[in-house]
Amino acid sequence: MTYRILLAEDDASLREIITDYFSAKAADTLALTAVPDGNAALGCIQTAHFDLIMLDVMMPGMDGFALCREIRKNSDVPLLFLTARAREEDLLHGYALGCDDYVTKPFSLAALLAKVHALLNRAKGTVISHDLVVGDIRMDLRTLAVTVHGEAITLAPKEFALLQFLMEHKGWTVSRDMLLDHVWGMDYFGTDRVVDSHIRKLRAALGSAGKQIRTVIGRGYQLTEQTKT
Repeated sequence: MTYRILLAEDDASLREIITDYFSAKAADTLALTAVPDGNAALGCIQTAHFDLIMLDVMMPGMDGFALCREIRKNSDVPLLFLTARAREEDLLHGYALGCDDYVTKPFSLAALLAKVHALLNRAKGTVISHDLVVGDIRMDLRTLAVTVHGEAITLAPKEFALLQFLMEHKGWTVSRDMLLDHVWGMDYFGTDRVVDSHIRKLRAALGSAGKQIRTVIGRGYQLTEQTKT
């Protein structure tokens, strides 16, 4: 079987090196399409199927983070970031957006190829679940229904989006900036305190399960399996 791989990398020399290496080492199993920026990558994704996507984080136009966000609206395709940004907050932000792994520049081409094979092998055994369950809260992603203790509750769109993000990253301490980027979008220029207002509304709507959303002072919010005692 031949897997289709998409590479978005604005460094022309690195793009050529990766293409040549994959062609030499895995031409029988991997077919690599390489493009120079996020906009070109998005065009490819909209017109063709890929089994794995590799994204440079820092690209002109649409960067890797923004493209990852677009991809995750419709696809669970394995996604690997190539980046020179190795700060913890950047790595956590990428994982929060839905990437599967990181390779930090400079990297070994052999290690990159090994990660690609590992992600593809993992994806073959992936079972997609349409339900998110954290403690007393259940969300059905097919019907967009939310229940607490089996009882249906009604959420406004922003509160639903906040809850989905928190459930997908249960146990994580999620910053206000992450929530703003995901729910309000990168072009939102208001205060981050709007997050606090909607979290209060979400907690109220969840009733007793609202206590599963913990405030981490100075850091953000965390959704846990159990309510605070």
